[in-house]
Amino acid sequence: MSPNLPDAVLWSIPAFVLLTVLEMVSCRLHPEEGAAGYEVKDSATSIGMGLGSIVFDLLWKIPALALFTAVHELTPARVPVVWWTIPLMLLAQDFLYYWSHRGHHVVRILWACHVVHHSSRKFNLTTALRQPWTSLTVWPFFLPMVACGVPPAAVFFCYSANLVYQFWVHTERIGKLPRPVEYVFNTPSHHRVHHASQGGYLDRNFGGILILWDRIFGSFTAEAERPVYGLTKNIDTYNPLRVATHEYAAIARDLRRARSWRERAGRVLRGPGWQPAPAPPPPPAGPAASRERVA
Repeated sequence: MSPNLPDAVLWSIPAFVLLTVLEMVSCRLHPEEGAAGYEVKDSATSIGMGLGSIVFDLLWKIPALALFTAVHELTPARVPVVWWTIPLMLLAQDFLYYWSHRGHHVVRILWACHVVHHSSRKFNLTTALRQPWTSLTVWPFFLPMVACGVPPAAVFFCYSANLVYQFWVHTERIGKLPRPVEYVFNTPSHHRVHHASQGGYLDRNFGGILILWDRIFGSFTAEAERPVYGLTKNIDTYNPLRVATHEYAAIARDLRRARSWRERAGRVLRGPGWQPAPAPPPPPAGPAASRERVA
């Protein structure tokens, strides 16, 4: 029997609202020079994306649950959901989340889903709500947990708990925390780096709850210069539908212009900035070529 576990995101919505209001008031009463702050249209778009993601996530969980249930029925392993296994499940989920998050930055078709979360040029608690509407690509990364006997409901619970943790790291109002905390956990300082668009900050700090995975696998960068948030090529729109789909549309345009199947595969499976090698220039028309034409 599947355990009855809550959706941590839904239960946390009142806290999200309260903390966001407090941050807005703080930014208004004590503005910080150089901080990105709040902008009404941007925040409205982020909140709209968050509300939409709740609806679409329910739809995407249907095939994910079917797949998880099938794999769980096939595996002989069973992990009970008790007080001492839940921290281990959270640890395993956070490890797999690191690789899911990293994969969604380096494979373009996955980036088309995740780019939504990076599309704001602001960095505040509403940015945490700017979630994709096409999250089906996320769930296959957590199949190893199910194959090891973790009930599907526990995987969904761990994922929602991970998202709840990450809400508070989307802020400029908290500076660097004590060194032991910064060394082990994902913090606002680390996540500001992750959302920055400068070259030295790109594709860094993928951790969800723990930053240890980035330290272990070589993707960690500490915050130094003030981040500039957004994309390397910003989309300049507040339309939620365009925010949700703009990278898929860009992939479709690139596929129509592609000259070969190799290029098409690269446009989908390589990194977001990948470009095919330029076509070699035609050979120069030298004396030999002239003689051949005359002959």
